[in-house]
Amino acid sequence: MSLRLGQIVEALGGELHGDGNTDIARIAPLDEAGSDALSFLSNPRYQAQLAHSRAACVIVAPQLREAARARGACIVAADPYVYFARTTQLWARIHGLGAAAGIHPSAVVDEQARVHPSASIGPLCVVESGAVIGAHTRLHSRVSVGRDCVLGERCIVHPGVVIGADGFGFAHEAGEWVKIEQLGAVRIGDDVEIGANTCIDRGALGDTVIEDGVKLDNLIQIAHNVRIGRHTAMAGCAAVAGSTTIGAHCTIAGAASIIGHLQLADNVHVSTNTVVTHSITRAGHYSGSFPMDENARWEKNAATLRQLYRLRERIKALERKNQDGPAATQK
Repeated sequence: MSLRLGQIVEALGGELHGDGNTDIARIAPLDEAGSDALSFLSNPRYQAQLAHSRAACVIVAPQLREAARARGACIVAADPYVYFARTTQLWARIHGLGAAAGIHPSAVVDEQARVHPSASIGPLCVVESGAVIGAHTRLHSRVSVGRDCVLGERCIVHPGVVIGADGFGFAHEAGEWVKIEQLGAVRIGDDVEIGANTCIDRGALGDTVIEDGVKLDNLIQIAHNVRIGRHTAMAGCAAVAGSTTIGAHCTIAGAASIIGHLQLADNVHVSTNTVVTHSITRAGHYSGSFPMDENARWEKNAATLRQLYRLRERIKALERKNQDGPAATQK
C-alpha cells in the first residue's frame, strides 16, 4: 500500500513543491532512497547527498527549499526530523502496523487487574492483581506488570520489560541480610515508552514514579522509589539507584549511572559513562569519569582533582612572577 504526497501534506501540513499525486511506497534514508521513496534531510552535514539522491521527494528545512526544488519534489517543514517522525507514525497507522486491541490467549491477566478495552496485551505477558493498564497502551511479548502497578494511556512497553519487581532492600544483621518487603508500587504516566528488558522496581513504601512522556531505552535499571520527571529520556544501559529524583526534560546518555538519594534539576544532560555522585541543582551538560582505586585513595584523588584548575592558575601566577623578577631587578 502506498501513500500519495498530497495525503501526507493534508494530514501533517508542510509546504509541498511537486505533484501531490506522486505515489510513495516507502520511507528511506537519503542515500538509499529510490524513485518510490520519501526521504528527509535534517542534518546540514549531509546536504551534499541531496543533489544525488534518487528519492521521489525529500523533506527539508526552509533554508534548503531552493536546493531541494532544483533536484525534484520536496516538502518544506520547520523541523524536518520531527516531520519525518510524524510521517512514520502516519505510515504505521495507515498500514495497520500497530497491534490490535485485546489480550493474547497466552497472556496471564489476573481477574483483579484492570485492562482498558483499547489496550493490547501481547503473548506471554503477565499482569498481576490490582494492576491497571490504560487506554491504547501496548504491552509487547513477555512483559510483566506487578501487583498494583499502574500504566497510563498510549504507553509502549517492549519485550521483556519487568515493572514492579521488588526493589533491592535489605537490612544487615550479624553478617546476614534481612529482607525489607517492598510495599509500594510503580506509577507510570501517559505516553511513556520503555525499551526491551528494562526493569523498574516497585517502591519500598511509597511508589516509584515515571511521569508523562518519559522515554527509556533498552536494558535500563530504575531502582525503588526513583522519580523521573516529564519528557526525560534515558539511553541504553543507564542505571538509577534508589530514591533519586530526576527532573523534567533531562537526557541521560548510555551507560551513565546515578547513585541513590540524589536530586537532578530540570534540563540536566548527562554524558555517556558518567557517574553522577552528587546532586545537580542547575540545568546544564555534565560529564566525568574517574579510574577505580582503593576507596580512601580514590576519595583523596577525587578531592585533589576538583582543586586542579585552581592549582593550575596559582602555578601560572608563580611562573609569571618568576619571569618578571629578573627584569624588575635590572631596571
